[in-house]
Amino acid sequence: MATVTPPAAPEADPRVKAVFDDIRATRGSDFINNVWCYLAFDPGLLESTWAEVKAVMATPSALEPKVKEMLYAAVSIANSCEYCTHSHLTAARAKGMSDAEFTDFLRVVASAGKTNHLLNGLRVPVDAAFLKDKE
Repeated sequence: MATVTPPAAPEADPRVKAVFDDIRATRGSDFINNVWCYLAFDPGLLESTWAEVKAVMATPSALEPKVKEMLYAAVSIANSCEYCTHSHLTAARAKGMSDAEFTDFLRVVASAGKTNHLLNGLRVPVDAAFLKDKE
């Protein structure tokens, strides 16, 4: 159950409308998903969150868009965010993630989760060779 109620007419607020229009233009779609509709309860929070997500996810960078979506989905799984897991796996598929890549993705997420838990429990010291500023 949501902890806030989205505004009944979010685009009545010009700040919200501007963000929604930018989302539409950036994504080339009229679809505004629930995360943005619910964040519209606070136009400032909506603006800052969209600006950050757009800068990271929609701006060309060294990582290809499919990889960004898969990374976002992996972090979402680790953080138990059902919404973001579904959203970013859908986006990864739309950007070309194959069934074979999804299977490998799940293998990596599962393996990382297991070894992370083991190492957190064991508190194994980090090898000097893995430290960026090794001497």
